[in-house]
Amino acid sequence: MQPQSGHCRLEVSRNEIFEESYRLIMKMRAKDMRKRLMVKFKGEEGLDYGGVAREWLHLLSREMLNPQYGLFQYSRDDHYTLQINPDSGVNPDHLSYFHFVGRTLGIAVFHGHCLDGGFTTPFYKQLLNKPITLGDIEGVDPELHRSLTWMLESNISGIIESTFSVENNSFGALVVHELKPGGAAIPVTEENKREYVKLYVNYRFMRGIEQQFLALQKGFCELIPNHLLRPFDERELELVIGGISSIDVNDWRNNTRLKHCTNETTQVLWFWQVVESYSSEMRARLLQFVTGSSRVPLQGFRALQGSTGAVGPRLFTIHLTVDVPTQNLPKAHTCFNRIDLPPYENYQLLCDKLTQAVEETCGFAVE
Repeated sequence: MQPQSGHCRLEVSRNEIFEESYRLIMKMRAKDMRKRLMVKFKGEEGLDYGGVAREWLHLLSREMLNPQYGLFQYSRDDHYTLQINPDSGVNPDHLSYFHFVGRTLGIAVFHGHCLDGGFTTPFYKQLLNKPITLGDIEGVDPELHRSLTWMLESNISGIIESTFSVENNSFGALVVHELKPGGAAIPVTEENKREYVKLYVNYRFMRGIEQQFLALQKGFCELIPNHLLRPFDERELELVIGGISSIDVNDWRNNTRLKHCTNETTQVLWFWQVVESYSSEMRARLLQFVTGSSRVPLQGFRALQGSTGAVGPRLFTIHLTVDVPTQNLPKAHTCFNRIDLPPYENYQLLCDKLTQAVEETCGFAVE
């Protein structure tokens, strides 16, 4: 995709980047947004050869995708992928803002930039107009995935008394949603359970967000028409939109809790040496090994959450386990964002053992 002749000029202040960008972008025609992007921050000198536009998108995405604004929410407390917030309607202009978010996604992709924030796999599949399957639900709602998988694999005759309807709590009121016309009167049986699961999965991802998603998709497709997306699968689209999540090692180090060690402990110094030596992908994999997610909250490492149900942040923790044999691999406790590090005798051994643990994450040395 090549920019059209002319320029798409934006001048915004850093302090009002969300609202000013919204007003400017929503006034534009789609063809103007395909012109060469030229961004200027008010009160700052400098020509934009790509760096200013990249910084603008980085700062803007941290604002517009922040769950505090109510347009999006984290898919789980301990997983920092984003999904549309079903309760975004508390802002009466929310559909216009979702149209703006879609346009911003489109601008980023068209001009070859990435956004700071990742969405759920089903979100990318929806943008590609691909059906959502039961497998997609596992990373977003593991409990529901287990329940529906059990239903498919078991004989439910005489066990399940559900109907083709779902009860949902909306602002304190219990609302019944029928999965198909007359669903409240149709019992789920061994014969129709597959249809029920398919409808339930679709409901789980589209519950209360149909209008928001359509507004976002409209904005995105104004810049990136559907036919240009056909060669992509959801994983490729995720990389195009979000890239590999950039991890700030200084922020990581400054917001790490130490147990039975200090910042000057040799193994702690070696640990950060290894992290510095890793590629972006390996840093993301190490983070996923210890916390269960390869992404950092938009507020940085200080806002990491555990998955124990405890209120408030649970910082990344290095625990030096002095009584553990050094032939053991490091061990991760994802509920507590903690890595247990044996007292390795030298840098190379620590590097080798840590790398082996990260690369064998599939259930090995993880608790």
